[in-house]
Amino acid sequence: MKATWNGAVIAQSDETEMVEGNHYFPAASVDFQYLKDSSTTSHCPWKGEAHYHSLVVDGLRNDDAVWHYPDPYDAAKHISGHYAFWKGVEIDK
Repeated sequence: MKATWNGAVIAQSDETEMVEGNHYFPAASVDFQYLKDSSTTSHCPWKGEAHYHSLVVDGLRNDDAVWHYPDPYDAAKHISGHYAFWKGVEIDK
């Protein structure tokens, strides 16, 4: 699977975890040069607290387009160290 936005490959892996229709990419497959920290968080009752990152590619910014669970609950331990994307990030094979 490949995650792209604004012409850049943000992540690419053959081993994503699918949860609720979202591909979660292992951290080793993410190109962190495009991720910028965000103060945004959200809470899922079974996954835990999500932390967000914005994408910046060629001067364009996509706020809070990336999220991960740094300390997921037991039911979601399989996505620990994984990142997911939305807000226009294309996920393709």
